[in-house]
Amino acid sequence: MAHQQTWSRSLVFAISAAALIVTLSMGVRQSFGLLMQPIGRELGIVRESFGFAIALQNLLFGLAQPFIGGLSDRFGTRPTLILGAVVYAIGLAAAALATDSQSLMASLGVLVGLALSGTTFVVVLSAVGRIASPEQRSVAFGIVTAGGSLGQFAVVPLSQALISVLQWRGALWALCSLILVIVIAAFGLPGRQRENSGSVLPSSEGTLTLGCALRMASRHRHYWLLNGGFFVCGFHVAFVGTHLPAFLVDQGLDAHIGAWSLALIGLFNILGSYLFGVWGGRHSRPWLLSFLYASRGIAMVIFLALPLSPLTALAFAATFGFLWLGTVPLTSGAVASMFGMSQLSTLYGIVFLSHQLGAFLGAWWAGRLFDQTGSYQLIWLISIGLAVIASVLSALTRDHSAMPSRQVLCGSSA
Repeated sequence: MAHQQTWSRSLVFAISAAALIVTLSMGVRQSFGLLMQPIGRELGIVRESFGFAIALQNLLFGLAQPFIGGLSDRFGTRPTLILGAVVYAIGLAAAALATDSQSLMASLGVLVGLALSGTTFVVVLSAVGRIASPEQRSVAFGIVTAGGSLGQFAVVPLSQALISVLQWRGALWALCSLILVIVIAAFGLPGRQRENSGSVLPSSEGTLTLGCALRMASRHRHYWLLNGGFFVCGFHVAFVGTHLPAFLVDQGLDAHIGAWSLALIGLFNILGSYLFGVWGGRHSRPWLLSFLYASRGIAMVIFLALPLSPLTALAFAATFGFLWLGTVPLTSGAVASMFGMSQLSTLYGIVFLSHQLGAFLGAWWAGRLFDQTGSYQLIWLISIGLAVIASVLSALTRDHSAMPSRQVLCGSSA
């Protein structure tokens, strides 16, 4: 007989705090594309340079994830979030004082990139996952992921308004204040504790070292197929999030259409993240990922084939938004299914690194190709081709357990 899953008060509170943290962290991050043209005009920075700063941010965001995930597993969620929020605020303040491309890379690139690793999905999903039952995790992950989209919907138009009223430097100072709310929200998440029952590994087995986690993962072919698909996800998200507003302005649309396009991506991803999270608890996660990536490619083909107008731009944003971060609950859920919850921060952090390597190329390469060709046409075609590849890789993936290899590769924890 099926029984009703009870959502405890502590779980609901943790999900709410996690969603707020992701709302703020990702909402501010998704606003950076709006800064490309005003910063470029004032500081004389070409799009490749701005794109490289965001690419560096994405790369460091990913490179730090396995280590930040390991620290969070070892020392707790709250200290990790508080440190990340403080560094994030310092990075935004330094960006407000930037005078050239080098200072922009150091602030938006290095500091914000490192801070994001401690204030987003890997840390908060692990904290929520430890107190959710296996049956609740996919939905819980989807709700938290939707928080990032709510932030995009709420914070991006706010950022555009701040830029219009305060100019880009004043807007960055205002966003700096907003990001410090994460320090308070961090206390809504549980400290270190034993996870809910149902994981493949019990918490008593201790924290995996990064080397052990890598050895386990390297022997699991489907884990690396998952990495390949998530690489493409990062490429798409960084390209569209960083360059779509400029692309639309280049084609003669108002800057506010670019801002509302990013906002609509966030709004529709609230629904998409939640539904893909729910579906991931009922159906094959790899097949859902395959469908999602194929749908992205189709959406881009239709967008490029139709005459560009405010209506087609906003329709594309809504469609792409529905497909935006539905990959996160599906991918994190697949990692949990393969390896258990005990080391999700570390092992999902490795997958997220692949995502951010793709994001590095998506943000930087788009700017470079634009400066070389005067058009985004080629990068759109590359994005469509990558969507096809990711769809195939996901269809070949199976998210079965890989945990028996731990005893052989890492030894027992006596």
